[in-house]
Amino acid sequence: MAYKSDIEIAQAAELKPIDEIAKTAGIPLEHLEHYGRYKAKVSLKALTGDNKPGKLILTTAITPTPAGEGKTTTTIGVADGLRRLGKNSAVALREPSLGPVFGIKGGAAGGGYAQCIPMEDLNLHFTGDFHAIGAANNLLAAMLDNHIHQGNELRIDTRSIIWRRCVDMNDRQLRNVVDGLGKRGDGVPREDGFDITVASEIMAVFCLATSMDNLKERLGRIIVAYNDEGKPVTAHDLKAEGAMTALLKDALKPNLIQTLEGTPAFVHGGPFANIAHGCNSALATKMAMHHAEYTVTEGGFGADLGAEKFIDIKCRKAGLSPDAVVVVATVRALKMHGGKDKKDLVGEDLAALEKGMPNLLRHVDNMLNVFGKKVVVAINRFPDDTEAELELIRKLCAEAGVDVALSEVWAKGGEGGMDVARKLIEICENNETGEQQFAYDLDLPLAEKIETLVKRVYRADGVQFTPLAKKAMKRAEDLGFGNLPICMAKTQYSFSDDPKLLGAPEGFEITVRNIRVSAGAGFIVALTGEIMTMPGLPKVPSAEKIDVTEDGVIVGLF
Repeated sequence: MAYKSDIEIAQAAELKPIDEIAKTAGIPLEHLEHYGRYKAKVSLKALTGDNKPGKLILTTAITPTPAGEGKTTTTIGVADGLRRLGKNSAVALREPSLGPVFGIKGGAAGGGYAQCIPMEDLNLHFTGDFHAIGAANNLLAAMLDNHIHQGNELRIDTRSIIWRRCVDMNDRQLRNVVDGLGKRGDGVPREDGFDITVASEIMAVFCLATSMDNLKERLGRIIVAYNDEGKPVTAHDLKAEGAMTALLKDALKPNLIQTLEGTPAFVHGGPFANIAHGCNSALATKMAMHHAEYTVTEGGFGADLGAEKFIDIKCRKAGLSPDAVVVVATVRALKMHGGKDKKDLVGEDLAALEKGMPNLLRHVDNMLNVFGKKVVVAINRFPDDTEAELELIRKLCAEAGVDVALSEVWAKGGEGGMDVARKLIEICENNETGEQQFAYDLDLPLAEKIETLVKRVYRADGVQFTPLAKKAMKRAEDLGFGNLPICMAKTQYSFSDDPKLLGAPEGFEITVRNIRVSAGAGFIVALTGEIMTMPGLPKVPSAEKIDVTEDGVIVGLF
C-alpha cells in the first residue's frame, strides 16, 4: 500500500475559511485579524466575558527516541476524537521553529490524518511571531551595545554581559563570535554569540505573559548584564521594554487555524523543552479553554521535561491545572528503551518491550504520584505492532493502575482518537481529576529545589553542583531570586543528564554546571550536560529535500 506523505495529505485537504472556524469556536468575527483566508490572529478582547473555562487535557510522552512517539499527532487526533463524540473541543499547540524544520525533524504540524493546516504556512513563517520575537531580542542587544559605545553610564562590565543575539535557524557557526571589530565607530570589540530564537528569554516571557502590561513588565525585568559592582543591569535600565513591546504587540495575540477535521487550533509561541519550559503561550491555552469544553494541549519532549515544566512553571504562573494527562508511547520506542537498535524494530520482541516498559511506567508514576493527575496511556499504533505486544503493555499498565487506549490517529484521524477521548471524558465527567500538586516547594533554597526535582522526577540519587553553579546560586539568592521555580536544561533523551542512559536508569547523579536567572520569564535555568542554546544542522539536513515546483507548490517538507 502506498502511503501519502504528511504534506500530500495536508495539500489535498479542503480548508474551511477561518471565519467559519471562529464561528465554530464561538469567537465573534470582530475579534479576528485575518492573515489570508485560512489563518487569523485573535484579539485579547475575546478573552473577556464570564465563560467558565473548559477542561484541560495535557498530552505528554515517554522519553523520546529516534523511533518516534507522535505526541503532537496524538494531541490533534484526540481533539478531533472528542469533537466526533459530541464535545466542543479545541487544540492548543506550539509554533514550529525553522531550525528543526530545516534540520532533522522536518514539519511539525502533526502527521498523517491528524494535522493542523495550512501545514506549509505553519511550518514556514506562519504569522511572523518568531520574527517579531527575534527582532525584540536583537533590539535589546543593539541598545545594550550602543549604551556601552555611547559612554557606558550604567558601568556595564563587558565581561559580564549575558544577553546574546538570536536567529531562528540551526547555525553552529554563530555559537561563539567576536563582534564590534573595525574602526572606533564600529562598536566595542567583545566576545558574543547567538542563540536560536526559541531559546531566547523573550520567547519564554512571551509564552508566560498574561496581558500586554504583564508582557512589558516582564520584558523590563530581563537581566542583560552585570555592572562593575556585580549588580544586575536590566532592559528597564536601558529603557528598552517599551520599544520591545511595540515589536511584540501584534505577535502577542494567539493564532487561530484548524485541524484537518475543522477543529479550532490555537497555535502560539514555541520554547524548546530541553532549554526552556516547552509549552505554547498561556494566552493561547486560556483562549482555547475560554471557548471550548475540552482543550487538548502538549508539553515538549518526555514527561520529565515537558509535563514537569508545564505543571511546575506554566500552571504556577498562569493559574492552570490539567484535568487529565495523556502519556503517549509506541511499541517501537519502548523496544529501543529495552536495548533494540533502531534498524531492528520490526518483528515481535516481547523481551525487549518488557525491558523498555519501566520508562513508560516511571513517567506514569510521576503523573500519578508526584503531580496527582489521572492518566491515560495512549499507544500510538504502528502497522507492525503485534497483539501480543499491545497486550503486554495493557497488562503492565493495569498492574500500575492506569488505563491504556489505542491511538490510531495517524491513519484514521479523529476516528482513531476516539478510544483515548472516551477515557478522558470518563475521567473528567466523573470528577476524578485530582488536586494540583507540584514537584517542589517554591520556598526551598535553590539547591534544595533542584535536588528535590531530580530525586522525585528523574529518580536520581542526588545532584552535584560545580563551583561555578554554587557561586551563581548564591548570587541569585542574594539578589532576591531564590523563590523562583526551576527550569532544567537537560537532554531530552534520558531521565539522566547522559543521553545514552535509556530506559529508567538508576544509580546516577545529575551535575548542574551553572545556573542562569531568567528574571523576565520568572524562573531559574539550571544547566546540565552539554545542552546548547544554538543547535547545528545534521550531516544531511531536511532542507536538502525541500523544494518548490514551478506552480508554487512546496514539496519535501515532511
